[in-house]
Amino acid sequence: MEPVILMKPGASKWDIRQKVWDYIEENNLANFPRPVHNRIPNFKGAFTACAKLSQLEAFTQTAEVKVDPDKPLEGARLAVLQARKTLLVPTPRLRTGLFNNITPPQGASKEQLRICSSSQGVKDFSVPVGLDAKVKVDLVVVGSVAVSEKGFRIGKGEGYADMEYGMMASMGAVDDSTVVVTIVHDCQVVDIPEALIEKHDLTVDYILTPTRVIKTNCLRPKPQGIIWTKLDTEKLERIPILKKLHALEDQAGKDVTLGAVPLAAEPGLQITQPRRQTRRRPRQNTQQDAEGESKQEKGAVSEPKARQRPARVRKESRGDGGGGNKGEISERGKERRGGNMKEKGSEEGGSEVMSQRKLPPSVTTVYLGGIPAGLRVSELKTALREREAAPLRLTWQGAQHRAFLDYIDLQAAELALEALQDLTLNGHSLQAELAKSQRGSKRPGQSKRGPRPSAPKTKTAPDTKGDINEMTEK
Repeated sequence: MEPVILMKPGASKWDIRQKVWDYIEENNLANFPRPVHNRIPNFKGAFTACAKLSQLEAFTQTAEVKVDPDKPLEGARLAVLQARKTLLVPTPRLRTGLFNNITPPQGASKEQLRICSSSQGVKDFSVPVGLDAKVKVDLVVVGSVAVSEKGFRIGKGEGYADMEYGMMASMGAVDDSTVVVTIVHDCQVVDIPEALIEKHDLTVDYILTPTRVIKTNCLRPKPQGIIWTKLDTEKLERIPILKKLHALEDQAGKDVTLGAVPLAAEPGLQITQPRRQTRRRPRQNTQQDAEGESKQEKGAVSEPKARQRPARVRKESRGDGGGGNKGEISERGKERRGGNMKEKGSEEGGSEVMSQRKLPPSVTTVYLGGIPAGLRVSELKTALREREAAPLRLTWQGAQHRAFLDYIDLQAAELALEALQDLTLNGHSLQAELAKSQRGSKRPGQSKRGPRPSAPKTKTAPDTKGDINEMTEK
């Protein structure tokens, strides 16, 4: 079958990644989190593709399955739990170990299994598995950015899937009989030159898409262990479990000589979190700067101030029915000069009203919809604390069945969004996503939808009893 995305001759791994990420974004083929750049894309139709896993003969013959923690693989984790097989999920970024054994409650219902398969379940129902554990993994499910019908795979460029497999090989958890499956959107199946695939790169045996099951018949060997020359001391310091394996193999007399990996030559073995931040923030700032310029035309807020305090400018632009009129801007100007400001006169407000005056420029707002009638704000705040998603400020609009949560920066907001994906209160599932003004340019497919409410300007009601710094109510 001809690939949907065609690659130019001589394309590098990063060229292929960029092409796939751009195509998915431009064609609106992904769900949260967006944009998909520097991620394993959570493509639309992921659950349909994951459902094909249980149909594989290799799956029916397995006892222990390792599934990566990526969002699009949630359906695969659920399939493993429903089949009552042992589910192993790698520790994100290998920060605290190699595996977690997901152990649902005794007699768990389908809903409880669904929760166990989510990111929250991985946190709440897991038992760590160390390097010395006797584990035999029969099947491995990994996410991919791109994969070829020949079984050549490209991840997001951080090298964790390759390292995890190499570590499993070193501890005897996988061998030549272990089957590797990847689950992707149809457009992610592309031509990948074999010349790009290195000795440490993991290949796959099956590709599952929403419409296809592809057996690759790949004969290229999978990693037989960690190739230490591809790593450096800095990498070992960041990943304690890798450092421990290095010491064990050193004691066993193996060659564990480390190498210095050039930044440009080996991007697949770098931690690229800063890259994600620098890609996304300019898009947010572009929108905010544009808003700042429109207000400058009205003679109230200069562009430099808009850049220093993008959160303030954004709040002004989100007012009900018109947002940034002159009256609102003038009122904000008075507040900046220390004029009439209710919160300042409140003793109990104190530092609580910090978010009106000192919110960091990077503040990012999350929209929370579907709030059931009768729910108290205190109940929502308790749920946020329990999920470790307490914001700097909570804007409550219970009558409109929604709330807005302000977080210190984009990364904190994304972590909160991940924690809130399965939030259910009073029997109602809540919808969490970035507020409209945080999303940058409009994506394809959005023009026909109704407008998503943006966080409006509201009066502040300080809350001094909880971890949430401020709650505003309209």
